[in-house]
Amino acid sequence: MGLKLLRLAATLLSPGASGADAQSAVLRATAHHPSTAPPYAHHLDALLAFGRGSRLSAAALASAFTDRLRAAASGSGDAAVALKCLVALRVLLARGAFILRDQLLVALLRHPASGRNPLALAAFPLGRSFAAASWVRFSARLLEVLLLLPDASCDPEYLTALPNPHLVSELATFASVAAAVRQAPPPSCAPQAHALIWEAIRLAEEDRVTAERNIAARVREMSERIDTLGLADAMELVCVLKRVEESAASPPEWKWAGLDEAVVADARRLRERAEEVLLRRTEQDRRLLRRDPAGSASARVLTPGRAGDGNAVRFGSSRWAGTVSSWR
Repeated sequence: MGLKLLRLAATLLSPGASGADAQSAVLRATAHHPSTAPPYAHHLDALLAFGRGSRLSAAALASAFTDRLRAAASGSGDAAVALKCLVALRVLLARGAFILRDQLLVALLRHPASGRNPLALAAFPLGRSFAAASWVRFSARLLEVLLLLPDASCDPEYLTALPNPHLVSELATFASVAAAVRQAPPPSCAPQAHALIWEAIRLAEEDRVTAERNIAARVREMSERIDTLGLADAMELVCVLKRVEESAASPPEWKWAGLDEAVVADARRLRERAEEVLLRRTEQDRRLLRRDPAGSASARVLTPGRAGDGNAVRFGSSRWAGTVSSWR
């Protein structure tokens, strides 16, 4: 077995690894039998080797996975094969070399022109393997959300350097992951009975923990600069934090899928402060919209005109214009 793996790795690492090699590697890792076992470690190692070859090798593997997923979703569906594909893809995206992750992103994201989306498995046939098929639907949706995650960090220096809109945007993205994990199907079998499903559960829990850690770091950073938010950012932050709060509740038998209560409590306190900022900014904008007939204070004046004609908004003075810019 060791000699065979060495030969396979040598083939995959060669510049000319073909599409046939990629298809063979994917077929071995996602074979239907045994239907309740996750991909074996040595098969995952063979897949990871494609990331240490050429870009063409990585692209061939990504193409082989999309073909395998499409075939597994056709007809009455093969839940075991589809779930093994999704588990393997999640491992490759977490542990694979940059060149491999890059090619997987290109292959798995929705095509902007054709709209083709290999992960659009919400209607995957439930069939006889109801539990596995339910986890196919869930895992595909979660993977879609994970593909949109920024190349972010919890490092304080990184977070401090982020402008307010980017910080809110990253918080929203990780909140989407937490919301997606919360939709996990309830357990219906013991780990010994279906190791494949429980491997998908383990990976989903890892994603929840990572999202939770990133949410907590961004909530702390935003708490330090809450008073610097403009109207638009404060409004967006309130909406995002409400989504974080909604990710707390979980079914009693499925507690791991919800966010930690301490993280949710911090988000709730920040949301209350953000609502206060939103009220202040709204009142300040209303004052700016009032025109002072005596001219004792400059104000923003709305002039008649259609939207987009360039004359809809003007400022009475540069002093007030500068103040408005500083809020944003």
